[in-house]
Amino acid sequence: MPRTDRLPLEGTHPLDWRALARLSPLLAALPEAARLKTRRIQVPRQGTVFCRGDRPQAMFFVLTGEVRLVRRSRAGDDIVLQRARRGFLAEASLDQPTYHCDAVATQDSALLAIDRKAFAEALRRPEIGDRWGDHLARELRKVRAQSERLSLKTARERIVHFIETEGEGGEVELGRSKKDWAAELGVTHEALYRALARMAQDGELIVHGTRLRLQ
Repeated sequence: MPRTDRLPLEGTHPLDWRALARLSPLLAALPEAARLKTRRIQVPRQGTVFCRGDRPQAMFFVLTGEVRLVRRSRAGDDIVLQRARRGFLAEASLDQPTYHCDAVATQDSALLAIDRKAFAEALRRPEIGDRWGDHLARELRKVRAQSERLSLKTARERIVHFIETEGEGGEVELGRSKKDWAAELGVTHEALYRALARMAQDGELIVHGTRLRLQ
């Protein structure tokens, strides 16, 4: 798979920070020193942003498309640890010597690559550090829910947990294919389809395309 360090920057025009600031309070607060060390990269579908074992050189923000953090299970299946759309990717890498998973684009994607040292320096400013702390707290809640979900034994239990934690009022819009969802749940897509069919047959679940509602 292609690597971002071999991909050209998107054009030579300077970044439009006024537009970028509308995407994230953290981007809006970045000082000039960090902005000058930020570049935009294009990653094709199935392209790799980084691989497990690589040394972090940048903090990434997904502008368009989607990038996932993926780790291989003992059975050889992909487990999705994070889906980043219009947001930061692999926040924990800021203070880690190496990456512990792969980052793969599931669509043609555009990302900001902010120099890691410049970003860490920016976080020393209280107004940025506080916003980063709030952001990490929200991400931690998501990670805890994901970890709790993956600890459940059956596909049915994981489906119910996902709908209850990611949806509202017992209903959720997936916004992804069921095959992709299976990887996020840490089950095979065959196991997911069987569980969904069984739950629908038992009157426990109503499925309309990518919208699911618990009964």
